[in-house]
Amino acid sequence: MRIAVLSGAGISAESGVPTFRDDKTGLWAKYDPYELSSTDGWQSHPERVWAWYLWRHHLVERVQPNDGHRAVAAWQDYADVTVITQNVDNLHERAGSTTVHHLHGSLFEFWCDTCGSRFHGPLPDMPEPELEKMPPQCDICGGLIRPGIVWFGEQLPDEPWQAAVEAAATADVLVVVGTSAVVYPAAGLPEVALAQGVIVVEVNPEQTPLSGTATLSIRESASTALPRLLPQLPELLAN
Repeated sequence: MRIAVLSGAGISAESGVPTFRDDKTGLWAKYDPYELSSTDGWQSHPERVWAWYLWRHHLVERVQPNDGHRAVAAWQDYADVTVITQNVDNLHERAGSTTVHHLHGSLFEFWCDTCGSRFHGPLPDMPEPELEKMPPQCDICGGLIRPGIVWFGEQLPDEPWQAAVEAAATADVLVVVGTSAVVYPAAGLPEVALAQGVIVVEVNPEQTPLSGTATLSIRESASTALPRLLPQLPELLAN
């Protein structure tokens, strides 16, 4: 059995990783997402954008995968599992998933914004959030080191996207978990799957635009639904 999993912010929120909107409290409350997550914002205030992402990098390091992440990793004992995630954390990998495609980049990859050289640290610690912190400089060209995140105004990385489309189109089951199903192009992957006759299972406590077309919608959290989902899949495939 081939299972593709499309995960969004909801699954990581259960581990204590705030969604972008929830994380806009306190120190950064007066800044809109575009200002902190765009090429324009980086060019105007790199010290502010770097501080924001360095804080989130260290925040993710302090949390742990939850039962939802661990369930997806455990499915690998019984099926061919490909994870497609909109999240920029590494919780799927830390839970044990081996094939993970990051559509929106990763908080654990960094490169020079001028020459593109990879940066391997070390990174300064940030035990408490700071509003501004200057990014490190590239050892090769002196450019600024940026987080490996796909910002507003940037294209999705081609290799993860193509792998995601292939996984969604060729799976027996696509499990869509913790995503609002409104952020394109990722939100189009369930449409790709359905067009190929793939069973689409949505796991989300809230109704989304996908709910009306999904084969099955489960109104539960990821950590509640995913550990119980695998035994249900053969029956769905048989119908």
